[in-house]
Amino acid sequence: MVKCVNLQFNCKLTHGVDLVYQYLSRSLEAGIQKATAEFPVVVLVGPRQSGKTTLLKHLFEAQYKIISLEAPDVRLAATDDPRGFLNLFTPPVIFDEIQYAPTLLTFIKELVDADRNRPGQYILTGSQNLFLMEQVTESLAGRAAVLKLMPFSRWELAGIPERYLPWEKEAGDNGIGTNLPVQSYTELWTQVLRGYYPEIALAAERDSRLWQASYVQTYLERDLRNLRNIGDLTLFQVFIRALAARCAQILNLSELARDIGVSVNTAKAWISILEASFQIFILRPYFTNIGKRLIKSPKIYFMDTGLLCYLVGLRDPEHAASGPLGGAIFENLVIADLYKIYMHRGEEPPFYFWRTLAGEEVDLLVEVQNNMIPLEIKISETPRKEMVKGLTSFQRDFHGKVRLGFVIFPGKTSLPLGPNVVTLPLMNM
Repeated sequence: MVKCVNLQFNCKLTHGVDLVYQYLSRSLEAGIQKATAEFPVVVLVGPRQSGKTTLLKHLFEAQYKIISLEAPDVRLAATDDPRGFLNLFTPPVIFDEIQYAPTLLTFIKELVDADRNRPGQYILTGSQNLFLMEQVTESLAGRAAVLKLMPFSRWELAGIPERYLPWEKEAGDNGIGTNLPVQSYTELWTQVLRGYYPEIALAAERDSRLWQASYVQTYLERDLRNLRNIGDLTLFQVFIRALAARCAQILNLSELARDIGVSVNTAKAWISILEASFQIFILRPYFTNIGKRLIKSPKIYFMDTGLLCYLVGLRDPEHAASGPLGGAIFENLVIADLYKIYMHRGEEPPFYFWRTLAGEEVDLLVEVQNNMIPLEIKISETPRKEMVKGLTSFQRDFHGKVRLGFVIFPGKTSLPLGPNVVTLPLMNM
């Protein structure tokens, strides 16, 4: 069941026509409402333009004052006299982009401690995970719930924010378990190129490449300088593009650093910055010895396929799907979508990949109640039995810990491909 209301954003096309977007319900809504009923402070983080402010306005505009700390004069008032500023804007209040005035956090802690049992006093938003979480940990430990909002998942964009994954419960009410709308191959890849940020995903009139170019430039100029002194922004942009070309691959950090002409430590620091600002996420290998997960080479995925395609220079759906990066982009789409689904439930995604020295590999492992769901992701619309080699090898090596395995593909029919392995059409995920 599609849940939406009309919202008017302050956005115009070049010819001056107002753009009217629909508000699409987000999967995180229930989690935010629960957190505000239980914690005195709720912190909502996520990349720029993921819809944090829009979501909070939709849920809380009638009950909360909303103060943006991005404006220089407001920021100056908050930093010059934090006590006076907080006395002026008493709870319940939303402080948007709190990273611009981190000194407020210590004073918010004092006010919360004076009325500790009152939930929902402050909602804070931010776009820089590393910096903000350091401040929250120091000032608001035990007082704040932290939630993360990413760009739309495919569920949310289809207007079905609440569903079960195929390996979870059976279908229930309110569209849970319902398949997503059928998309043609061209429609799917057109959306992959546009991406899933609300502003561009909801407005077919917008020039997606122009929006993506502006987003990357804004990110480079604003967020990076706030997080760390990068120095050569042009070289950093080359680094991002080189990393995008390696999406869904085992990351060889030494090779990447050598190709760009930077030290390995610099490459590590830049990856940390990209992860902290929610542009990428890291998938680590699975081992029975948990300690080994952190010392083996990971895979890198981009949070948004639109920005990924922009960074590698893809412009049309056919080239994106059939080109040399087609399989990696499709894998990125599926894993990023699952990642967002878990994040919007308020859960850290329990994801790994598996690869042996002999080259046997499973693209994604999802840990569910101490069991593993192995997923292979294939761009081909024609499933073949050889696609399950990695799945059957993993099932053999981890017998007793593995549930049904899936081959996710862009076709339309679910079929058995072997013992305990079935195909899973993307629209069913």
